[in-house]
Amino acid sequence: MEIKVLGPGCTKCQKTEKVVKEAVAEARVDAHVEKVTDAMEIAGYSVWGTPAVVVNGEVKCVGKIPKKEEVKAWLTG
Repeated sequence: MEIKVLGPGCTKCQKTEKVVKEAVAEARVDAHVEKVTDAMEIAGYSVWGTPAVVVNGEVKCVGKIPKKEEVKAWLTG
């Protein structure tokens, strides 16, 4: 499973990355979490708000910090 956290590195983006990593650890899912800060790569996902979370190429969340339970649902659903 590949998870990308999209954002320039702001506080909300950092918090989102932390929530995602905690959810992956708690769900015991084999996933690679990558932080993407390049604006052109972020735009390639048609995402105009950050933070955003992409799971296996599918945008799951834009413009907010997801709740850990939401992330776990994406991982197991």
